Amino acid sequence: MMKKIALSLATAGVLGLSAVSMNAQQLKMPAPSPLSTVDQAFALSNIKIEYSRPSARGRVVFGDVVPFGNIWRTGANAATKITFGEDVTVEGKALKAGTYALYTIPNRDSWDIMLYKDLNLGGNVGDYKTENEVARISAKPMSMTNKVETFTINVADVTSSSANVEMAWENTRVAFNVRADIDSKIMKNIETVLATDARPYYQSAMYYYDSNKDMSQALAWVNKAVEQNPKAYWVANLKAKIQMKMKDYSGAIQSAEKSSELAREAKAMDMVKQNEKLIQEAKAGR
Repeated sequence: MMKKIALSLATAGVLGLSAVSMNAQQLKMPAPSPLSTVDQAFALSNIKIEYSRPSARGRVVFGDVVPFGNIWRTGANAATKITFGEDVTVEGKALKAGTYALYTIPNRDSWDIMLYKDLNLGGNVGDYKTENEVARISAKPMSMTNKVETFTINVADVTSSSANVEMAWENTRVAFNVRADIDSKIMKNIETVLATDARPYYQSAMYYYDSNKDMSQALAWVNKAVEQNPKAYWVANLKAKIQMKMKDYSGAIQSAEKSSELAREAKAMDMVKQNEKLIQEAKAGR
């Protein structure tokens, strides 16, 4: 009888430990520095950033939590990683497409920003090796009036070939510029596509207009786009804008009026407003 009782108690103990273990495995707590991913379409690919976001929690960050003059993993936990989907320049320094760890050395008046090829170093900055750097740039920190509680990295000021990677925490903001030389690729693509497919005339004319290239060529393409889709108010609007750049103010007015007519039929009143503004500018210019 005693043996049976002892066996039952032992079994209950094992089951109790298993239940505790299971409950412990199921227990989920918020991460003090949660993981975040930024994935921004840029140029002909993407810029992707993976990093952990510590919070200030009432502490002085730069100069205390993050000491001046020391290498910082630029976040928390594992190394902050930034991926460029194509070859870029970072503040004028050439960088191949790929993934890099992002390290910084914050100072009161300037920051060093390093792109590092060892992705496994993490916060073990005592083993940091300058020979693993693929680029090092300098950036000037800026003071902000609004406090940023949680460390934030963002891709801002995005254009077709340029963007700024911004880092902000507490009252400090630091940014560096990224550029992609996509012009030659796009020009070649336009040439190749138009040789076999007549449809992308509008996109080609838009690229030439946005990039301030040959407006005569842009006008020729947009005229073909108008022929393809004579009811498209946005195509007529692009033609008006190209004519404005060519200082053909009378032609711009005529095209903008046609665009407004088509836009009213489609109830696209925002485009009507754009055309009215363009007509006023054309009348002032001629």
